[in-house]
Amino acid sequence: MNSPDTMPRVPAGAAPGIWSARHRLTTLGAAGLVFVGAFEALAVTTVMPVVTADLGSRFLYALAFAAPGGAAIIGMVIGGRAADRFGPAKPLLVAIALFGIGLAVAGTAPDMGTLIAGRGLQGFGGGGMGVALYVLVARAFPAALHPRVFAMYAAAWVLPSLVGPALAGAVAEHLHWRWVFLGVLLLPPLGLAAVWPAARRLPSAESGRSEGRSSHTALAIAIAGAVWAIGSLPAWWSVPWGPALVSAAAALLLALTALAVRPLLPTGALRLERGLPSAVLARGLIAAAYFGAEAYLPFMLIEEHGLTPATAGLSLTVAAILWATGSHLQARLDTRLAHAPAILIGAVTVLLSVGSVFAGAALHWPTAAIMAGWAIGGAGMGFTYPRLTSLTLALSPETERGFNSASMSVSESLGPGLLLGLSGIVFTALAGGPAIFSAVLALPVAIAVGGVWAAARVRAEEPAPITESRAAHATGRRAG
Repeated sequence: MNSPDTMPRVPAGAAPGIWSARHRLTTLGAAGLVFVGAFEALAVTTVMPVVTADLGSRFLYALAFAAPGGAAIIGMVIGGRAADRFGPAKPLLVAIALFGIGLAVAGTAPDMGTLIAGRGLQGFGGGGMGVALYVLVARAFPAALHPRVFAMYAAAWVLPSLVGPALAGAVAEHLHWRWVFLGVLLLPPLGLAAVWPAARRLPSAESGRSEGRSSHTALAIAIAGAVWAIGSLPAWWSVPWGPALVSAAAALLLALTALAVRPLLPTGALRLERGLPSAVLARGLIAAAYFGAEAYLPFMLIEEHGLTPATAGLSLTVAAILWATGSHLQARLDTRLAHAPAILIGAVTVLLSVGSVFAGAALHWPTAAIMAGWAIGGAGMGFTYPRLTSLTLALSPETERGFNSASMSVSESLGPGLLLGLSGIVFTALAGGPAIFSAVLALPVAIAVGGVWAAARVRAEEPAPITESRAAHATGRRAG
């Protein structure tokens, strides 16, 4: 019996490809929904310094990024349970509706608090949408096509990466930042219409772990509350005994979060057990390092290097293009490079990228050097993300795909959410100081080291059992 990381491959053409008549509409719709999420993420990261300047409350800058991450955890857990119980169609419909409402609230927000609430709705809907799409891919496509589908997900970042940051910066400069949110409201329903025929035909898969999961939603809400609380702590820095109170509260919240998240992750994830547990935790650590640094990169380029929002957004554009390039490369190497070394290569590349941005901030490197260093991180993300997703699905029985997809997504959102909350505390503590950005960027570097450690442990010690649903594809990973 072969493990998912060592399965032999079948010749190309043995099964319909992702652009065959059978799968074309589903591939297009799923990629379209990923496109919307990518555009929103890249665009908002570009204009958030402008939004903060307009609405005030600069100490809430990090919370504007952490809020959707915390809310996404709730959406992921609820969406994963619903997808296992009802199939992906209904959860996808509800998630897209909430995502759209969040866009509308954020785009019309009169103050930073309302904008953060809208961002929370976006995160809730986006989290549920992501998990439902993972389950849709797992059930609608043969396992042999999963790497290509997830490579297409990365390719869906290409167009928004080409135009998103620059367009968002131009909109903020010449029209208003509000149109960055309101301008994409019509796109999610189009993606839903494309995937709906395939999604509604998929039956539910009664989960073998459904018992005991009723408490998971409560745990997810508690974790989201902890993320939001950590993100709100900078507001208390200036009160009497503020630094001591904030530090103690942050430590307590981190400990409680670790306890609450354990049932939402595969057994052994927090201990970095080999195989699936380490793969899920690696996803969160690598995401935290990358997105934690990305949130402050445009801010630093605008404040310290004098760039316009549109020009600062080019750093995100180049990195996203290389993300898609790295994803395409790992897909082409799938027959020659197993999951474990591919994931480790990507994690090391992200560490080098985040480290170079930190060094650039600390040593005052030229703008071009910082942007070049950041760009290679996109290639690392593209190389490791599809492999982590494919490996997680491959190691998951069919009745566990919703849970494990949700676990992977919870990890991916919780890591950046916590890191951004902590970086907000550092940012507030050093406000106005010369080392503010280098201090903030030191946190992602430390987390990236942990991501490399986790990536080195994703190879399972024992071959994973192949479930009946995967038996037909146990001879290959790249057909079609």
